[in-house]
Amino acid sequence: MTQDTRVAADTRRGPRPRREITTTYVVSRIAVLAVAAAILLYAVPPLLAAEAWASLTLLCLASAGIAYLYLTRRFVPAKYLVPGTICLIAFQVFPVLYTVSTAFTNFGDGHRGDMQAAVTAIETGSVRQAPGSPEYALTAALRDGELVFLLVDPKTKRVQAGSGQGLAPVTGARLGITGKVLQAPGFTVLKAPEAAARGQEISALAVPTSGGVIKANGLSRAVEGRSALTYDAACDCVNGEGGPWKADEARGYFVNAKGEHLAQGWQVNVGFGNFTRVVTDPTISGYFLGVFGWNVVFALVSVVSTFVLGMCVALALHHPRMRGTGVYRIMLILPYAMPSFAMLMVWRDMFNRDFGLINQLLGLNVDWLGQSGTARAAVILVNLWLGFPYMFLVTTGALQAIPRELTEAASIDGASPWYGFRKVTLPLLLVALTPLLISSFAFNFNNFNAIQLTSEGGPFPAESPQVGATDLLITYTFRLAFGAGGAQFGFAAAISVFIFALVAVISAVAFRRTRKQEEVYA
Repeated sequence: MTQDTRVAADTRRGPRPRREITTTYVVSRIAVLAVAAAILLYAVPPLLAAEAWASLTLLCLASAGIAYLYLTRRFVPAKYLVPGTICLIAFQVFPVLYTVSTAFTNFGDGHRGDMQAAVTAIETGSVRQAPGSPEYALTAALRDGELVFLLVDPKTKRVQAGSGQGLAPVTGARLGITGKVLQAPGFTVLKAPEAAARGQEISALAVPTSGGVIKANGLSRAVEGRSALTYDAACDCVNGEGGPWKADEARGYFVNAKGEHLAQGWQVNVGFGNFTRVVTDPTISGYFLGVFGWNVVFALVSVVSTFVLGMCVALALHHPRMRGTGVYRIMLILPYAMPSFAMLMVWRDMFNRDFGLINQLLGLNVDWLGQSGTARAAVILVNLWLGFPYMFLVTTGALQAIPRELTEAASIDGASPWYGFRKVTLPLLLVALTPLLISSFAFNFNNFNAIQLTSEGGPFPAESPQVGATDLLITYTFRLAFGAGGAQFGFAAAISVFIFALVAVISAVAFRRTRKQEEVYA
């Protein structure tokens, strides 16, 4: 095609229409750019302080890409896809990847930082008051936003400022009757409530001196002491009471010759240790299958019971002769509108043996939550009451999408109402609602609130107080990982991966069957 021909064709088509710039379009672009700029300004200083150059580079490149995308008129589809993609990565992909990566570490209480942080905690935590050392009058204060100690020697009345860098003299300070500092130039003295709010930070601050360190003893006194445990970089060990304690990189602990370890450790990669623990530890694997079986039963019964009850109510209100359906629908969705955690605690009190409403109304003396069978029936009943309004709502919407001509045609052909429901209405409902039923199963499989706020996993038999009759995998995991032994985030993440894999396999099989069902009724 020659140039004249192209010009003629463009003339016939007319000028290209200009994209109309609306107020909504401009405001949305400004909002996205403002959010991106705010995130950039907020995240850059801490990344610079931490010298996280890779994260800083990635953040700058992403911000530059967003700015280029929304400052040009090109790439219109991407303008709508990018915010959703970013939210998907931030709120779905990143948490999953972080959970999986945590499952391969010993992250938890005593293993929250690196080795240097562990050494600092060990040395400062083992400080003992040195014989003959003075006891200072302590006043907590702020200097340029940093917490410092204003220390007064009771004998000489000398005032010094103590920080993580050491001691420095203070001039011009005004002392009170008790010997504490009331005012000092360049310092903001914290009042008693403000100091109490920073109690943990005050306890953690250690002021190095030539003879040891100065630590707070409460909020008004400080003493100089020496660390009973000290780190020696030459042997990579901690010397002192019960030592030497040598660093064990595989466990993230300092261990002595007897195999004992110090309470404070550091975070290390443990490989598949958390996963193998689930299988090899008898206190866990011995109850895992039993808890898993009840977990599946609870999820299935919850889904089936809520769906059947919700469908029956929806069918009753869907009948053309039914009157006052609006009032009934409002009353039926009240359990769904109420805060679930409050309703669960109300139901727990209703099942109480001594003063519960259920026993009083029925004239019974049943310990509902104290026996395995009745406790399981109780939590299923509570979950039925909370879950059927949702199934009622979605079934009502699906019924309205089914043409009445289909059921009328079945009736004209001589089919009974039950036969028409079983062969026409129910299959079409299942095609529309099966994905929702699968998602409901996944939700109830991990329904932590329904168990923890109602029965707390109990009742617990005397021979195994660690696992209860109504425990789900999620509540069992919570008790193992955050029980008396402290928080074990790595172990909890490993069991979470197990639960995710189980739910994913069950859901995948169910979705495959759903696709076959859709092909039949397409």
